[in-house]
Amino acid sequence: MKLGILSRSINCYSTRRLKEAALERGHRVKVLNTLKFSIGLEKGTPDLYFRSKKLSTYDAVLPRIGASVTYYGTAVVRQFEQMGVYCANSSAGIVNSRDKLRSLQILSRHHIGIPETVFVKDKSDVLPAIERVGGAPVVIKLLEGTQGVGVILADSVAIAAAIIETLHSAKQNVLIQKFVAESKGRDIRAFVVGDEVVAAMRRVAQGQEFRSNVHRGGLTESVDLDDSFRETAVRSAQIMGLKIAGVDMLESHDGPQVMEVNSSPGLEGIEGCTGFDIAGSIVDYIAAQINFPEIDVRQRLSVTRGYGVAEIQVPSGSAFVGKTIEQTGLRAIDVSVLMLHRGPVGIPNPRPDRILEAGDRLLSFGKLESMRHLVPDKTKRKKKRSS
Repeated sequence: MKLGILSRSINCYSTRRLKEAALERGHRVKVLNTLKFSIGLEKGTPDLYFRSKKLSTYDAVLPRIGASVTYYGTAVVRQFEQMGVYCANSSAGIVNSRDKLRSLQILSRHHIGIPETVFVKDKSDVLPAIERVGGAPVVIKLLEGTQGVGVILADSVAIAAAIIETLHSAKQNVLIQKFVAESKGRDIRAFVVGDEVVAAMRRVAQGQEFRSNVHRGGLTESVDLDDSFRETAVRSAQIMGLKIAGVDMLESHDGPQVMEVNSSPGLEGIEGCTGFDIAGSIVDYIAAQINFPEIDVRQRLSVTRGYGVAEIQVPSGSAFVGKTIEQTGLRAIDVSVLMLHRGPVGIPNPRPDRILEAGDRLLSFGKLESMRHLVPDKTKRKKKRSS
């Protein structure tokens, strides 16, 4: 395999470890500075140039895109995708995860546990927003902050309001987030590769510091996660569109609460803490995937006129409950079930004799007209009369 590591930091620990792991396994590997690319666009022939020369052929790339170059970095990754090169993390996944608000918006609709969060812009909405997340103390986060920078714990409503007003006046976007008291100074970093958590550590803040980031002096300890934390970490990475991710979670009374999904997680802290060869796991995973580049299923399957992809829900009371997929008669109306979602579990290519239960969701491909009556209308919320 010929692997390109997209990184501006050739000498940083993570980049060095990934390169070493690839070389140890007999792969060819090169570290490519993301900002040294130029993108060529022409009908039918997307191209990339590196240091003004046409880029040679690569089997796969591993993006390590820093926050300061997200826009250009994801454009380069997107070009690799257009050229059919396997990308360990998709450009869309990197964009989704890099924006704290956007990532929480995506996770919230997929029933992933997250700390209650509010995003406001108008001054008059600040105090009601603080109350909605449970009042003080409250966590205030800058959308663009990394490594614990721009994360503030406000002990009173007055202090929180003053901080938010100051940040707004400086044209900063902030999130107001519920303070999960039982997890004060502690969080979990789960390292996801593909569809499994390969290593996990607990980070513990020191002294009066409530932020547990290693960059803020937090200590680490290896931890064996239970199924709920493992499942939440893997699902969160998949929902974001990431194959390689660091998922940060709080240990709350209500179970795992996802704070952030990192598309370029560092290796030094977690490898040193757990003693696990994470770099090797990443390289092995990429090598096993290079013949299966990610495609946009909806786009590819919708090119035939009148056909497309839809999710068919099976609510309680549905005629499908208790029937097998074959007995539903979907095949007879030119509809195929690609995947059955049951709770957090996805069952690809389910057998025809699989019995359906209330709450199942069927990702299906077929004639749109046939599926139209099977897709429920969106429930409209009743508008509250304004006072």
